[in-house]
Amino acid sequence: MTQSTTPAADWNHKLTLAQEMLPLISQLHREHNAVTSIYGRLLLGATDIDIIKAHRYARRIVERELPLDDTLPILQELVKMDLGTASIDLGRLAKNYSRTEGKDLREFLEEELSEVVGTSSELQARDVVLYGFGRIGRLLARILIAREAAYGGVRLRAVVVRKKGEDDIIKRASLLRRDSVHGPFDGTITVDKENEIIWANGTPIQMIYANSPAEVDYTSYGINDAIVVDNTGAWRDREGLSQHLESKGVDRVLLTAPGKGDIPNIVYGINEDMIGDDKVLSAASCTTNGITPVLKVINDRYGVKHGHVETVHAYTNDQNLADNFHKGDRRGRAAGLNMVLTETGAAKAVSKALPEFEGKLTGNAIRVPTPDVSMAVLNLDLEKDVEKEEVNNFLRRVSTDSNLRQQIDYIQSPEVVSTDLLGTTHASVVDGLATIASGNHLVLYVWYDNEYGYSHQVVRVVEEIAGVRPTIYPERKAPESIK
Repeated sequence: MTQSTTPAADWNHKLTLAQEMLPLISQLHREHNAVTSIYGRLLLGATDIDIIKAHRYARRIVERELPLDDTLPILQELVKMDLGTASIDLGRLAKNYSRTEGKDLREFLEEELSEVVGTSSELQARDVVLYGFGRIGRLLARILIAREAAYGGVRLRAVVVRKKGEDDIIKRASLLRRDSVHGPFDGTITVDKENEIIWANGTPIQMIYANSPAEVDYTSYGINDAIVVDNTGAWRDREGLSQHLESKGVDRVLLTAPGKGDIPNIVYGINEDMIGDDKVLSAASCTTNGITPVLKVINDRYGVKHGHVETVHAYTNDQNLADNFHKGDRRGRAAGLNMVLTETGAAKAVSKALPEFEGKLTGNAIRVPTPDVSMAVLNLDLEKDVEKEEVNNFLRRVSTDSNLRQQIDYIQSPEVVSTDLLGTTHASVVDGLATIASGNHLVLYVWYDNEYGYSHQVVRVVEEIAGVRPTIYPERKAPESIK
């Protein structure tokens, strides 16, 4: 903004450009199935104000607000190109283009997006079934409905629950519509009680009432080769979860909890290459997803000799609202009144995704009276001496420039508290101001939305299983290559 430009005039200029971008964003999605973002902040369905905020957010990455004058010409060219399904980061394209010297914009874009130019924009939709409809199940439903609208690769077809009364479907729909933590559903929900269908933004979700997987024939509902996401936690071993595979119409099973025995525990971004042809998989736990990506990049760069993970975790439905009997130690005490010291298996579970951490980590947990957003304190002894500024700069770069940018975010604000992280889609958010470094000793404070952030990790695994995970362009570097 020049001295002669008033703040009001500058704002109106931004608003004009943002309003020009809105139909282009929709056209790109409608005609090419391509979704745009600004450094990870999706623009599909955004308002003009959201677009301006996303450009301002860029100052965290490139240390200046991203001008809409830089991204509008890129959008205007993209809608003219023959693109296929992709997630395109306008912020990174603008940054990369600014480093070229007088290159034609169209020529630059064709080089940057060469892998997606001229490819098909159609994806074969894969059926998904949610077995259970609790906190994670309902968030998965919200995300899957939005992902289907954005890319068309996954399709939520049904939810399986035990019937709990005549108005069961009405109450289930109401819980999907309203959430005390995450707010209202973004769209419309109606109920076809006679046919036991919940319609959410035009997506029909068949409610199936059953007491066990063996009772369900999914093919009778037109569901085939489905990925069943079991979020009940009723079974965690291969034998129990394999019951789903005996139901007609089921191809794969994904557990939203740590799997036992030989079940692969998948943390997306870290070890999704282990998925292979295995029919029974786990998406690990929210805490394992929260800490594993950060532990990996720190270990790859500095080497971790050993460490302790202390999680400060929001209370969960497993705890009692008032003091009462509970089979677990301490969890019977009132969740809304107490800090409750309990155990966590997340530290040991890290080694299922990263075998190099076998025997290196211990862990404990403190449940606290907040409904969502947790924190992990990583207390690490490293093989190298470290400095706070260097570690923070590295993690900040990982959060913006690496292929783990959807897993690791970074903040540096003296005013951030847990509710500010509510609704983050990342697996973890490093709090840079809290970092402690002394010699080879490093302490990192890592926030994570143990409901919403984890649910996004689960959906990423689902899309990987289905083979419909959209590629992000321009492509990112591996964290270890960041200087």
